[in-house]
Amino acid sequence: MSFPSDAPTFIPKSGFIQYLDNYVSTFNVYPLYHWNVEAASFDGVVAKWRVVATNLFSNEAEEYVAKFLVVATGENSEGFIPKVPGLESFRGEAMHSSQYENGKRFCNKDCLVVGCGNSGMEIAYDLSNSGARTSIVARSPVHVLSKEMVHLGMFLLKFIPCNLVDNIVTMLGKFRYGDLADYGLQRPTNGPFYLKRTTGRSPVIDVGTVDKIKIGDIQVFPSITKFQGDNVEFTNGEIKQLDAIVFATGYKSTARKWLQDGADLFNEDGKPKRGFPDHWKGKNGLYCAGFSRAGLFGISNDAENIAKDIDITLNRNCQVYEC
Repeated sequence: MSFPSDAPTFIPKSGFIQYLDNYVSTFNVYPLYHWNVEAASFDGVVAKWRVVATNLFSNEAEEYVAKFLVVATGENSEGFIPKVPGLESFRGEAMHSSQYENGKRFCNKDCLVVGCGNSGMEIAYDLSNSGARTSIVARSPVHVLSKEMVHLGMFLLKFIPCNLVDNIVTMLGKFRYGDLADYGLQRPTNGPFYLKRTTGRSPVIDVGTVDKIKIGDIQVFPSITKFQGDNVEFTNGEIKQLDAIVFATGYKSTARKWLQDGADLFNEDGKPKRGFPDHWKGKNGLYCAGFSRAGLFGISNDAENIAKDIDITLNRNCQVYEC
């Protein structure tokens, strides 16, 4: 379902919520809220999937039986915090970015954001705006682009090869932001859309964080060596005292925790064994959507492929039954 013709290029939150409401009513979708999937397994006797879900409030359990099962939980199901020596000794507040709400209560506090992806950069920006003395750890090289550049790149990918698109948007990024290496942000050797497709790592869409880094409102540090009490030591030898840490260190898939018969489709990390674009179909009516590492285009491609394949299977079964 397309957005209205008069919708802006960049949809605000309220517009996106309205779109979801319209989608639900148009296609008669009935989401079941507050239910957690405990297990899903294939019953070879009846050739169907059995899914057990539990109500988070009443602990009531229900079983759903279906011919097809689409795993659409995505790559980012559970927050990941890396093991850092001495972290258990830190006496301040430590949290994953998924737990972060806003920076109001961190005013006048020394805060460190670990990770310079989109979440990390936006949280650092919010903390700084809220009056926190903010630092960020940039462990890996990162592409920084504007939302207009990303939008242009996604449009061009429909018509020209990925390497040409990467050259164009990288050049635009250099013109807009200059060389950020002097501020501690290295640019990757490979292009932003190539990295998204091969590693799942998205370019950073700048919301104003770069300007704050340039004027010194946000400090950039390299990787962490260890924690010791309230202090953190970095690989460059610097030591900083902290009140709070936000780990914007990504997420991991939890699909294999509850999916018991998906070894042909998923590896032990809950990611597809096969790469894009052949990753979406398993055995016995099992599919996955949203694991392509190709952004919204990949999700759309997954959805269309799955719907077409299920339609073909159902039509084939109907023809066999009629015969």
